[in-house]
Amino acid sequence: MRDNTRPTTSFIPPETSSVRRISQLDSARGFALLGILILNIGGFGLPKAAYMNPAYAGMPSMSDGVTWSILSVLAQGAFLAMFAILFGAALQLLHKRSVSWNISRLFWLALLGFFHSVYLWDGDILLTYSIAGLGALLIIRSTSSVSGLMRTGILLYTIGLAILLWFGLLTDNSMSGDWFPSAKSLVIETEWKLVGGEAARQARFVMMQGIQLSVILQFGWELIGLMLLGAALMRTGWLKGQRTSAQYRRQGWILFLISLLIHFPVLLLQWHCNWDFVIAGYYLQVPKELSSAIQGLAYLALWYGYGQGIKISAVAHCLASVGRMTLTNYLLQTLICTTLFYHFGWYQKLDRLSLLAFVPTIWCINIAVSVLWLKFFRQGPVEWLWRRLTDRTAIR
Repeated sequence: MRDNTRPTTSFIPPETSSVRRISQLDSARGFALLGILILNIGGFGLPKAAYMNPAYAGMPSMSDGVTWSILSVLAQGAFLAMFAILFGAALQLLHKRSVSWNISRLFWLALLGFFHSVYLWDGDILLTYSIAGLGALLIIRSTSSVSGLMRTGILLYTIGLAILLWFGLLTDNSMSGDWFPSAKSLVIETEWKLVGGEAARQARFVMMQGIQLSVILQFGWELIGLMLLGAALMRTGWLKGQRTSAQYRRQGWILFLISLLIHFPVLLLQWHCNWDFVIAGYYLQVPKELSSAIQGLAYLALWYGYGQGIKISAVAHCLASVGRMTLTNYLLQTLICTTLFYHFGWYQKLDRLSLLAFVPTIWCINIAVSVLWLKFFRQGPVEWLWRRLTDRTAIR
């Protein structure tokens, strides 16, 4: 999920435009990765139904409801959208390499994602992004114009939203078992997560199959659309930092305001309908996902507008280090959180607000590991292995 076409070194202050552009992309990647943990921490510490539905086990406490609502408006889906856009930017940077090299790269990412999702955590995104990335790569290679990429990306994203709406028309509340899980289902989920072993692997394997089916049928359209948007923004120079800080800031605040204008009414309607499965889970999810994509773009623009300033260059340095080791840091987050919640038994012991207290500590670990590692090596350990496997298996 980063540009491996040229060697990397420890962070160097931007003396040339090419160095500056790579650092900006890496810092944006690091920003997105750390942001994803804000939502993922609930995925580790609470049942899977809690991620999308705060009322999965009845109406939540005031604290839990407010925390979920704030995260929903300001974070849910936005950082995943950022990741998809940046993933598409990386595909654009690498598309001049051979088809076999890029397919090999995505194959090894998919294989890693498969083992991550089955043996470690059911919330994996690597397999999903590699599958969607293959479709995006083929379109990027066959589309020469920026406008063509942009139009295709918007079209595919719109198709994904339309399919989600169509699914809502085909669904009724009798199918809400995952949205409102029974007490027995929650007990079973708790048991396999805490006990582990073959039962956990089988449960995660079944969940992985369901997720990938949804990618093929619906969510993949949105992901490919966002990746194509990222590729187009790379071609225009927007993701290379070729606009003024004032332009990025203005665009960022406008997009952020638009996302809030969409998301606030959606949130209020979700609470008003008491989290009805079809209404909240399908109909209202359509504008919510649109808002998340716009918000992801807004955060990218705001980071480009503010994040490269001299006063916070140390922050940019840390985020760029995290971004250069995105894959390693993503897996490190999984290892830390599965240890805390599944092996130390803190699963379902804390509410959402308490779970957020873990996030800054894990961020510090990600940053410290990245900065220290890159003092001695040019790539993260998983990135190094990924690159070597890709080079060795690509057909020349």
